[in-house]
Amino acid sequence: MRERWFGATGKRVPELALASQVETGDALVVDSADDVARLREAFDAGTPVVVRASTPEAIKAALARPEVSCVVVPDDRPELLDLDLTELTYG
Repeated sequence: MRERWFGATGKRVPELALASQVETGDALVVDSADDVARLREAFDAGTPVVVRASTPEAIKAALARPEVSCVVVPDDRPELLDLDLTELTYG
């Protein structure tokens, strides 16, 4: 399981997890990684950034952003955890 830093908390979290497995606390939780300025602002402040995603394309887009700490998928879509991210990214 690959992990990323959870903002400036000093904790590491899975880069991809079910929504119920990650305690978001004071993190910025968004539905897409499109608002780069908002992601960057949170990152610069040390705030963890969590993106909700429900498709392989949304997961790929979110994980491409270095500001994102974790991508969470709906609990009823556990098959998304089995994605081959290398294949998805590089074909």
